[in-house]
Amino acid sequence: MIPENVSKSELDSLIEEWIIGKNAERDRAILRRRLFDGITFEKLSEEFGLSVRQTKVIVYKCEEKIFKHL
Repeated sequence: MIPENVSKSELDSLIEEWIIGKNAERDRAILRRRLFDGITFEKLSEEFGLSVRQTKVIVYKCEEKIFKHL
């Protein structure tokens, strides 16, 4: 999931810098659990009280935001 040439600390810094807005803390937590821990969308949706579809949308939008800054 994480590009090989990017360290976890670099990726974490990008998450802090670029995931902003109303639900930023939740979205950062979801993205970190997905990227760093490899948690499935189903488990994430249960953990955060969201639908699987909502969880996927959050992850994909957040990935799009940070990966364009790599």
